[in-house]
Amino acid sequence: MKSILMEIQPSIKRYADILSKVLKVDVEIADSNLVRVAGTGMYRNLINRSMEKEGYIYKHILKTGQPKIIDKPGESELCIPCSKYGKCSEKYEICTPIKLGSRIVGVIGLICFGEEQKNHLLNDFNTYMEFLQQISEFISITAYERKEKLRENTLVKGLNLVIDKMDRGVIILNNQDKVTHINKKAIEILKFIDGNFRHTIEIEKIDESILEMSKYKLTIDKQTFTVYGQFYSIGLNEDQFDKLFIFQEGKITKGEITSHIKMDIQCNDILGDSPEMYELKNNIKRIASSCSTVLITGESGTGKEMFARAIHNEGVRKSEPFIAINCAAIPYELLESELFGYVKGAFTGASASGKIGKFELANHGTIFLDEIGDMPLALQTKILRVLQDRRIIRIGSNTPVDIDVRVIAATNKDLMALIEKDKFREDLYYRLNVIPFNIPPLRERIKDIEFLVKHFIDKYMKILGKNFTKMDIHQEVMDLFYAYSWPGNIRELENTVEFMINMVDTSGVLVLDMVPRSIINSQRKVQKGKEEIMTLKELEKREILKAINIFGDTTQGKKLAAKKLGIGIATLYRKIDEYELHNL
Repeated sequence: MKSILMEIQPSIKRYADILSKVLKVDVEIADSNLVRVAGTGMYRNLINRSMEKEGYIYKHILKTGQPKIIDKPGESELCIPCSKYGKCSEKYEICTPIKLGSRIVGVIGLICFGEEQKNHLLNDFNTYMEFLQQISEFISITAYERKEKLRENTLVKGLNLVIDKMDRGVIILNNQDKVTHINKKAIEILKFIDGNFRHTIEIEKIDESILEMSKYKLTIDKQTFTVYGQFYSIGLNEDQFDKLFIFQEGKITKGEITSHIKMDIQCNDILGDSPEMYELKNNIKRIASSCSTVLITGESGTGKEMFARAIHNEGVRKSEPFIAINCAAIPYELLESELFGYVKGAFTGASASGKIGKFELANHGTIFLDEIGDMPLALQTKILRVLQDRRIIRIGSNTPVDIDVRVIAATNKDLMALIEKDKFREDLYYRLNVIPFNIPPLRERIKDIEFLVKHFIDKYMKILGKNFTKMDIHQEVMDLFYAYSWPGNIRELENTVEFMINMVDTSGVLVLDMVPRSIINSQRKVQKGKEEIMTLKELEKREILKAINIFGDTTQGKKLAAKKLGIGIATLYRKIDEYELHNL
């Protein structure tokens, strides 16, 4: 394998000549393979030859990394294996290593063949040694620059290789906005025969589109193309890799929507214009800049993670990490290591380099513990300790790590009911429930249904390529939507609208026949026609729900709810279990 010094051999030869002229001695420079890279005098004609059978002093330098002075070459014990031992023509030798970081990449040898050369060197020894060290450092710098150039070129080639395999068109521009690379998908979209792209290209932004992607007009020679894309400033290598344009043609698919979910969610991104939603958004802004722990409660499908992200992004930690973990989706054996990380060799199968846990990754930012009600009791104890001490200990370590993390937890379960069943720690509950944040289900804010339906219609018309200037929805469909209880909340409503957009005919009107049969035939109705007709149990259940939503899902809130309902707290908990309200 070619050594790094061989890669810069022309420069090495110049340094050898400079040394020889200044010091008036012969110079040879060998690489770590003991191949002569440069030489002066009698060594000039021996360049590129191996010194394996004679360079015993150099072997010692490469091994120790320390300079060496040989006062009598041919008599030193290091020279014993050499065939010239006892009859060496060299009179004096100084050797110094060439280092690249901590690695020794070569040796410089100064050789005197006569007393005159030796005396000249010794007369101003310290000055000449300092000069020798400077030349060694110059060679190291040149080698480092060469290594960095090779690394950069390798990185650019690697990036180009990855880019060529992308399923979107990619054009790379330099700092002069000239094309330096274009991938196969781009060639396919732009209808070129091969990859030998030699055309000039103009990229003009036309309009904003969805998913933070904009509409662009590409002009190549006299052809124009309309695409959706994004510009990225890279600055990796100004001559080759300064800007990146990723694009696609045609409509945007749902899969691409999913892969570009907006994560920097603000209050304004939360859908809904009901009084309940306005109050929630105002509360987000009030608590966003706090460092206190938040407990978000609400049924499945109400968007608890979206609210958690909004709290993070509206606060002072918005530029720091937001790390989310679903406590119900990861087995207990893995959940602890996911949260706290582990050190090298902590357990069988552990990574040899250890692992950083989610709490450390979220340092200075926010960690979102979703489905906290499903966390095993043993792990709840450790979470409590983290909240109390603000430090974690990796598995297999005894060294605590201080952290500054805001904790937002979420659950769709009644934690107080779990506490009574010894399935959740009461002390952890109070640590989490510093700022309670309850998201009402969709059936309790039906004013939002019309707003959400219009939003999802617009969204899926674009995704599914339904080219109607306007899509109408029959009133009987909306009446059904108002009457339905939406146990899956916003998620279920969105899926329903997507299904209907798929089923719509050329009239562009959403009618009752397009509603999924599961909803039409469902007995889970909030109301019948225009008048509420409920059994006493349904009425009792609704009023209990209303009271809990008004006074809160905390112990104190339930005490106030029970008092307002005119029942005891024990009766309220029994009714919650009976109606399974904690599982909604």
